[in-house]
Amino acid sequence: MLCVDTTQLLKGVLDLAVLAALRDEDGYGYDILRRLRAAGLQDVGDASVYGTLRRLFTGGFLNTYVVPSDEGPHRKYYALNAAGRAELDRNGKTWREFASTMNDLLGDRGIV
Repeated sequence: MLCVDTTQLLKGVLDLAVLAALRDEDGYGYDILRRLRAAGLQDVGDASVYGTLRRLFTGGFLNTYVVPSDEGPHRKYYALNAAGRAELDRNGKTWREFASTMNDLLGDRGIV
């Protein structure tokens, strides 16, 4: 029996998910992880999110700033910049087109 591995699907869209999680509000690593899990991405791993944040920052899609914390170490916040918003728009369009195609394929066969 064919079984869809959601962790493999997540790897392909994690950049998009992280950008979307930052669309309306800046956040620090663990905060972003909580947002993703609260949205239903339960299988997302800590290391994957932190690696994605580093990659998106290095790619020029995010800005960072540090906020002091009274309860522990300072927190590095991530914020979408103009390039990140453009990437979110571009990749969001691609995702919607792909999802629509898959929905059409599945619907045509009475699967969904």
